[in-house]
Amino acid sequence: MMSLRQIKRIRATTIAAIVLLVAVFILSVATGFASLTPGELFRTVIGQGTPRENLILFEFRLPRIFVAVLAGMGLAVSGAILQSLTKNPLSDPGILGINAGAGLMVVVYIMFFTVETSSFLYILPLFALAGGMATAAVIYLMSYIKGEGVEPTRLVLVGVGLAAALYGATLTLSTRLEMEDYSFMANWMAGRIWGDDWIFVLSLLPWILLLTPITLLKSNVLNTLNLHENVSIGVGVNVGRERIILIMIAVALASASVAVSGGIGFVGLMAPHIARSLVGPRHQAFLPIAALIGAILLLAADSIGRVILDPSGIPAGIIVTIIGAPYFMYLLAKK
Repeated sequence: MMSLRQIKRIRATTIAAIVLLVAVFILSVATGFASLTPGELFRTVIGQGTPRENLILFEFRLPRIFVAVLAGMGLAVSGAILQSLTKNPLSDPGILGINAGAGLMVVVYIMFFTVETSSFLYILPLFALAGGMATAAVIYLMSYIKGEGVEPTRLVLVGVGLAAALYGATLTLSTRLEMEDYSFMANWMAGRIWGDDWIFVLSLLPWILLLTPITLLKSNVLNTLNLHENVSIGVGVNVGRERIILIMIAVALASASVAVSGGIGFVGLMAPHIARSLVGPRHQAFLPIAALIGAILLLAADSIGRVILDPSGIPAGIIVTIIGAPYFMYLLAKK
């Protein structure tokens, strides 16, 4: 049972995160190669913008911004699930190789199918999901110790090693692609948010809207699974079934997010840690805030990349890595 003070702190933190997300959203809309002044932005939002302003806002900016927000949420919730299930603060879809497995299936898809068809946007996440699931299964089996659960150190070592092998395989296969497809894959691996149309938002939105609420509903289960496995069994949790369901949710969120946004890491590592440090370890409290922080991190990284080197921009994945790599080393030294 949370105290009144804790509840007020959670509410205040949630409101602050929402306000910060809105502020980053507005800055992202208004800045870039073709910027909009606050007056132009307001006029366009209320339907009185010029054709140029409507084109910039509704066709160029908003779709990419929404993809960044949704993908950031998906990666953050995925990282939070993985950290809780494995009891490992270093768990992250990128570090554990899930993103690499999804990326390998992305390049396999591109090798055999065209990226121009409309079905591409909906089939690609399924291919990425298959790669992420297969990778997660291998990592889980190699890290699991009967009666003790997943061994945290082994999990990180297996994940990092497998991620390196999968990225190597992805690079090898990429060299066999046509120039246009190779360019697409290179941008994907660098973490460039390539989804810049409303159809990309529609292809990612169902995954986030469906799986994130399910995760929130399973907050009590996650709280229990964060304890020792014998304790979880003692309070009546079907550990095996719940663990499999939650791992599938985590992998699906990460795979669908990176399929549309690109190979972005560290968001799933940093966002849950920041959220827990603000409101504590209860999943009911920190999961929504982690989702908001993940959206803020990825949207801010994409906006910074566009401003620094527009119109081509620096991939958001690179900006996030510049921030996340030192944070990862700090956690490694601390834990």
